[in-house]
Amino acid sequence: MVDERLLKEVLDLALSSGGDFADIFVEHKQATGIGLEGGKIERVHSGIDMGAGIRVINGDSTAYAYTNDLSREGLLEAARMVSHAARGEKKEYHLDLRRVQPVVEFSIMEPPDTIEPERKVEAVQSADRAARAVDGDRIKQVMVGYGDVVQRVVIANSDGEYVEDERIRTRLMVQVVAAEGPNLQTGYEAMGGLTGFELLEQYRPEAVAEVAARRAVAMLKAREAPTGRMPVVMAGEAGGTMVHEACGHGLEADLVQKKLSVYAGKKGQKVAADIVTVIDDASMAGHYGSYRFDDEGVPARKVTLIENGELTDYMYDRLTASREGRKSNGHGRRESYQHKPIPRMGNTYIAPGKMDPEKIIREVKNGLLVKKMGGGQVNTTTGDFVFDVAEGYLIQDGEVGPMVRGATLTGNGPEVLRIVEMIGRDLGFTIGTCGKDGQGVPVSDAQPTMAIRELVVGGTSHSRADGKIRRL
Repeated sequence: MVDERLLKEVLDLALSSGGDFADIFVEHKQATGIGLEGGKIERVHSGIDMGAGIRVINGDSTAYAYTNDLSREGLLEAARMVSHAARGEKKEYHLDLRRVQPVVEFSIMEPPDTIEPERKVEAVQSADRAARAVDGDRIKQVMVGYGDVVQRVVIANSDGEYVEDERIRTRLMVQVVAAEGPNLQTGYEAMGGLTGFELLEQYRPEAVAEVAARRAVAMLKAREAPTGRMPVVMAGEAGGTMVHEACGHGLEADLVQKKLSVYAGKKGQKVAADIVTVIDDASMAGHYGSYRFDDEGVPARKVTLIENGELTDYMYDRLTASREGRKSNGHGRRESYQHKPIPRMGNTYIAPGKMDPEKIIREVKNGLLVKKMGGGQVNTTTGDFVFDVAEGYLIQDGEVGPMVRGATLTGNGPEVLRIVEMIGRDLGFTIGTCGKDGQGVPVSDAQPTMAIRELVVGGTSHSRADGKIRRL
């Protein structure tokens, strides 16, 4: 997209007034989105966005400018702007760009920009038909969304590193509303990954839609959730929303260094039960939060954040790593060329254990089984969280009992990790777009089936369901 000689010229100009480090991020992004509602295709949009962001780091300060003019004049003007904003002692250096090789390679079978739009539309319509076929009378609304992105980037910096990369992501989501009298319930299911259109062969649109529709219809007959403190079993299929929100954000180095994380200053300390290991691994093939390189050109790698209960590492970008005299571990991410990189998660998960998930449920006398998490919020400074339960069941005498609705989970992330009693050998992923500092990036999170000794369950029923885990 940009000649290497021009990249060198831009970096030289960016550092002409001083600075410790400079880089340029050049992006060409082609995105397609299709939305269906009310049985009709409401929107089909496709567009291309391209531009470059130029950054100079001088000590703890950062100067950043971006432009959608990739001509020589446009790039040099942006470089001139950051050079004026980052004045300091000028350092002598010799810039000789060398290509950085990825640690992992990902295979894309059907690049979405080679797929006819009609095939994408048909996939969305098939999902709509399948959802409505589950219950023609009680399903009142179906919304289907399809999206794909083909992003090509070039990254170069004053350390002489040069990276070319292509990121291809495809996703499908289905939301269904079912009604019976005044009772309205919602079911949601989404699939996505660092993959091409072959995603829809691995996860057929009809199957994804049926899961969402059956969830919505089943919720119509669900009883009101009880309230009180009780054991909670988080099924692997619930996904890692809790580990992402209640733990992951607090392990991002910028929040740690600003003392806005409950995990600040605790490296080397016990912060979870011995059976808990938390990992972020963007090098995993196919997942929505995967990448070969982060948005600073650092190769993706597996980073163990908590190992056997001990806090071992944080997620760093180049700036936060330099403050501690270390190298980035590949977590500098940005939404686009218009944003500077900050520490972000990729694929965050609690490592699987060895127990049979069904045995974990049998070990709980009375409690709540969570099969699908909903939305929620967390205070990263304290670790306190509140989450909705999208699909939950009572556990009665070690057996899965009736479905409940209206449940919420309230607790504290670090405290919850300390009272994890059992961990299963399964692992279930969910996808999402994580927001932070006004930026959204694609992520995946996961967990195995886990038994948590006690959480505060909020609901609309006046009854309580206190219990205990037999195996302590």
